[in-house]
Amino acid sequence: MIHIDPIYNPLNFLRASFSRRLNFVVAILASVVFSVALVFLFEQSRQTVQNEAMDHATQLLNNTALRVNNILEQVEVATDNTGWLVSRHLDAPDSAYVYSRAIVQNNEQVAGCSVSFEPYYYRDRGRYYSIYTKREMGQVMTKQEGSESYEYFYMDWYQLPKLLGHPAWTEPFLDEDREEEAVQDKMILSYCKPILDEKGTYVGTIATDLSLRWLSETISAVKPYPHSYSFMIGLGGTFFVHPDPDKLLYQSIFTETLLQDNPERLALGKAMVSGEEGMRQLILDGELCHVFYKPLGETGFSAAIVCPERDIFYGYNRLRNVVILIFILGMLLMHIILSAIFRREIRPLSTLAEQAETIADGHFEQTLPNNGRIDEIGRLCQSFSEMQQSLVTYIDEIKSTSAEKASIERELYVARDIQMSMVPRIFPPFPDREDIDLYASMTPAKEVGGDLYDFFVEKDSLYFCVGDVSGKGVPASLFMAVTRNLFRVIAQQGQSPEEIANQINHALSAENDQGMFVTMFIGMVDLTTGRLDFCNCGHNPPVICEPGRKACFLPMQYVNTALGTWDGFEFQGESIPDIRKWQILLYTDGLNEAENPKYELFGNDHLIELMNGVSQMTAQEIIQMLQEEVEKHRSGAAPNDDLTLLSLSIKE
Repeated sequence: MIHIDPIYNPLNFLRASFSRRLNFVVAILASVVFSVALVFLFEQSRQTVQNEAMDHATQLLNNTALRVNNILEQVEVATDNTGWLVSRHLDAPDSAYVYSRAIVQNNEQVAGCSVSFEPYYYRDRGRYYSIYTKREMGQVMTKQEGSESYEYFYMDWYQLPKLLGHPAWTEPFLDEDREEEAVQDKMILSYCKPILDEKGTYVGTIATDLSLRWLSETISAVKPYPHSYSFMIGLGGTFFVHPDPDKLLYQSIFTETLLQDNPERLALGKAMVSGEEGMRQLILDGELCHVFYKPLGETGFSAAIVCPERDIFYGYNRLRNVVILIFILGMLLMHIILSAIFRREIRPLSTLAEQAETIADGHFEQTLPNNGRIDEIGRLCQSFSEMQQSLVTYIDEIKSTSAEKASIERELYVARDIQMSMVPRIFPPFPDREDIDLYASMTPAKEVGGDLYDFFVEKDSLYFCVGDVSGKGVPASLFMAVTRNLFRVIAQQGQSPEEIANQINHALSAENDQGMFVTMFIGMVDLTTGRLDFCNCGHNPPVICEPGRKACFLPMQYVNTALGTWDGFEFQGESIPDIRKWQILLYTDGLNEAENPKYELFGNDHLIELMNGVSQMTAQEIIQMLQEEVEKHRSGAAPNDDLTLLSLSIKE
C-alpha cells in the first residue's frame, strides 16, 4: 500500500495531485488569454455592429419609401384633380384630349394617361372612345385607342375602379406599345379612378401610368453595403423591381418555396404581402442575409433591402481575426511553457507507457519499477501492477468465451440459411402462369427471425400467407418453421382459409408451454373467377389498391385472435367476389413500425401514401420500392423488427 503523509503542507497539497498542478497552470494562463482577447471583444462588438447595421439599413429604407410615396401621392393628387374636371365636362367629349395631355405634360414622372368611357357613351364617337396620351422619346403624343383587337373596357386598369367603386393602383404590367425596349422599361403601373356623372353613375375610367424605371432606379440605388440589393413586390408577391430581370413579372417571392420547402422565405413573403414592416434573417442564395422590408403607402406594394451578413460583419470579422491571431500567439506561448512543465512531470508516465507496451506484447511477467511517488501517477503504477496479475486470468476467460461465441455465430448463420430455404424463392415463381404477378421478401432483424410467408398453386387455386411470430431470434424461428410447415401440409389438402387457421391453431396450442403465438393472414384465390377467400388471424390488415380508387386497408368483418393462443377458438373467414386487377400488399410490423434514430414510426399514413402510386408497378417493383423507403426512413438505425412483404396481383 502507498503511504500518504497526513501532515498538511501547501506544497504537499500540490505534489499529491498531478491534476491539481496541471489545472492550476492551465487555468492561470488560459484565464489571461481568454479574458483579454475573447470575452472583452466578441460579445459586445458583435452586438454593437448588428445594432448599427439595423439602424442604418432601416433609415435608408424609410427614406426610400418616403421618396416613393411622395411620387405616388403626386400621381394620385394629379389624377384626382383631373378626374373632377373630366366629370364636370362630360358634355364636351373633346375635353378628354385636353385633360389627358395636360396630366402628362404637367407631371414628369407620369408615363401616360388614359381617359376612357363606357361603350357607346358618346354615340357619335362609336363603341370605343378612349383618349390616351403617353410620353415617349421625349415627346408627348395623344391618340384615341380602342378597337376590336384592343377592347380597353375589359382591361384590369379599366375594370378595377369600376368593380371597386373607388380609386386603386393596379399590379405592374407590360406596356406592349414599347416593343423595342427591355422588359423593365416596358413595365408600368396605373392609378385608376372612376369617372362619375352628376348622378353618381359610373361612365368611365381615368388611368395614370407610372413607369417603373424611375422606381427601379430609386430602389436599386439603395446599397448600404457592397453586396446588398433591393427588390419590390406587388399585392400577390410578384417581383416588379429586382436585380435579376428574369424574375420580373414571371416570378414571385413565393416561387422558390414551391420548388423547395423554405419556411423562412415563405414567412417573409407573407409578412410583406400583409403590409408588415420589420427585419428577418434567412438564407438567400446560399448565405445568411438580413432582410429589411416596409410597405409603400396604400398601394399594397412592399420594398425590401437584402444585406448579406458577411457585409454587415466585415469590420467585426477583421477585428475577430486580429483577436484570433492574439489567441494563437498566446496558445503558442502557453504551449512552450507547458511543454517544459509536462516533460518534467510526465517523465514517469513515459516509463510506465514503455513498460505497458512490453506487457501488451505478451510479456506479462514484466514488473513495473517503484518510482516512490505519492500522487496519482504513483497510485496508477500500483493499480497497473495489480491489474497485470488479474489480466492473465481474464485473457484466458476471453479466449474461451470468444471460441464459444464464434461457434454460436456459425450455428446461427447455418440456421438462417435453413430458415431462408424454407420460404419460396422468386426466380420467378410461376413461369407457366401469366395471370399471377407475385413477389415476396423476408428480412430478419437478427440472424434468424420469426416472420414467414408461403404460397403455392394447387390446381386453379393460389394459396398464400404472411405471418409474424411473437418474439425474435431462435425461439421465434423454430415456431415459424413449425407454422409454415403446418400451413403447407393443411393447405395442400384443399382446405378453406378458416379451416386452415382452425387446424394450425389446434396444433400450435397443444403443449405450448412458452405461450408463443403467431399472427397470420391466410388467403386463397380462385384463379378462374378472381374470388378471394381469406382469414385474418390477428394480423395487420393488407393494403388494397382497386383500379380507379385510392389505396386503403382491407376492411374486415371478423376479428380473429392470433394462432396458438386459444385452443378451440372458431376462426371466421371472409371473401371478396373478384380481385382481378387489384394490387394487394401483405406485410408485418417491420414495415409500418420501422423506427428512425428519433424513434419515429414509418406509419400507416405514409404506407397508404406510397401505395397510391403503384398502379403501374409490378409486384417486384412494389416490394423493392417499399424496402428502399424503409431504409431511407431508418436513416442508419438498426431494424427493430423482422420485415416481410408480399405483393400480389391477379390478371384477367
